[in-house]
Amino acid sequence: MFTMTTNDVPGYRITQVLGEVMGLTVRSSSFGQGFTAGFRSLGGGEIPEFSQVLYESRMEAVNRMWAEAVQRGANAVVAMRYDNSSVQNFFEICAYGTAVVIEPLEPPAS
Repeated sequence: MFTMTTNDVPGYRITQVLGEVMGLTVRSSSFGQGFTAGFRSLGGGEIPEFSQVLYESRMEAVNRMWAEAVQRGANAVVAMRYDNSSVQNFFEICAYGTAVVIEPLEPPAS
């Protein structure tokens, strides 16, 4: 499965457009992560506890988007994007794009 942020896949042509697909997850940090992160935020810099939660959330959102694309019969997702928001201790991550069927371009005849 190809996932591209561009509108096409180099070396391939889009033969079918199957529509928008998305994957969504909402997560919260655990009490321990929030407590530790609160202390880390006093010193500034990266907060690894939150970085890990967001990384895992992005991967889960992408996996759900891929599953929806495969269910529709796609072998690629183009114009893929992420969106995120947070409310209090909840993080929402959404991955979305256009499910398509692609085929390799024919090599030029010599």
